[in-house]
Amino acid sequence: MSAVHLYTDGACSGNPGPGGWASVLVANNQVRMVSGYEAATTNNRMELLGVIQGLEALKRPTQVHIVTDSTYVKNAFTEGWLEGWQRNGWKTSSKEPVKNQDLWLRLCHLQRMHVLTWEWVKGHSGHTMNDLCDKLARAAIQEKKGRDERTTLEELSQ
Repeated sequence: MSAVHLYTDGACSGNPGPGGWASVLVANNQVRMVSGYEAATTNNRMELLGVIQGLEALKRPTQVHIVTDSTYVKNAFTEGWLEGWQRNGWKTSSKEPVKNQDLWLRLCHLQRMHVLTWEWVKGHSGHTMNDLCDKLARAAIQEKKGRDERTTLEELSQ
């Protein structure tokens, strides 16, 4: 099974408002950057889509180390929130419906395909790849579109 580092971020101009998501996949010195835009969304949806779109870009089962600045996304996996929501019929501990269930279901499906590990980094703290994802997500909002680019780590650092 191959291994990939997946860096993700989401951004929103207003919450709700126009939003962007980005994923940067790194494997064997190769880099793939994907990003996208939604006209009316929330920051949490963009954070989720960053992870989803990155995982959906993979063509076969992969070991994926996901680096995110979203505790919302990471903690759902590492703190058992997802299991609790599913056990409770997609209700929170306060008996409210889980927000973004459509995206959580997509992510649960992807989790069954891949082996995922999670790492949280503080946003806007100088983490090079997280900052790149933030830049790509914000550019998607400004351009009202996304992109899919491939490069190498050497080209990226120039």
